Amino acid sequence: MRVERPGGSLSVQVQGEGPLVVCAPGMADLAMSYRKLAPALGSAGYRVAVMDLRGHGDSDNSFDTVGPAAVGADLLAVIEALGGGPAVLVGNSAAGASAVWAAAEAPDQVADLVLLGPVVREQPGFPGWAKTLTRWLFAGPWGAWLWTVAHRSLFKGGVPDDHAAHAAALKASLGRPGRMRSGLENGMESKDACAARVAEVRAPTLVIMGSADPDFPDARAEAAWLGEALRAETLVFEGVGHYPHLERAQPTADAALSFLGRLSWRAA
Repeated sequence: MRVERPGGSLSVQVQGEGPLVVCAPGMADLAMSYRKLAPALGSAGYRVAVMDLRGHGDSDNSFDTVGPAAVGADLLAVIEALGGGPAVLVGNSAAGASAVWAAAEAPDQVADLVLLGPVVREQPGFPGWAKTLTRWLFAGPWGAWLWTVAHRSLFKGGVPDDHAAHAAALKASLGRPGRMRSGLENGMESKDACAARVAEVRAPTLVIMGSADPDFPDARAEAAWLGEALRAETLVFEGVGHYPHLERAQPTADAALSFLGRLSWRAA
């Protein structure tokens, strides 16, 4: 389905029946990054909507901004298009910041958060000069291929058996005009506006991270901060990188389903 937004439309894939779960991929990634988790949630009695972010995949690339707050507004628009909340938001990487923003912006629409390797605030190991260098490195015709190399390096607990298909889809998508730029800007735009709203979040939250996630100087410390700031349950997989829902697909699904199953709204 398509969800119309100011400046373009979003591609959203929906499966299953039941309480609504909306999933958002990470920086420069695709809806297929949820190919393990979405079916598990759908089979367990949830209606799962997985979106391609603005400027990514099958969504339009005509938007003026692709940053985390704009994606947060898109998450709320997807909830509205599918009949309204309360819904669960699942966000990986920079989409974790977007989910936090959405939960603070519309607490009546967001029941719970499941954050996977979430980058909710700016990280000290990625200053402005590093962002400029990254944009330059990926700007050439080799950018889409280089991203598949960088993407694979974020898996520290092993890639899934079907990773080659994921990498091929990423390369094809990011090779389209303007898509590489949108992917980079999505991840590198400041998350300050999202991080500033952490204290406003009231939704029960589950944070799942890998201890070896290279996006953080200390992934365990980041999980601890998120646990305190969001009053969240936290789960850290030893030796896992930035994509726990792909590196440890079944344990991630089990943890998410256990978390959601304990919440009162699920039984209503």
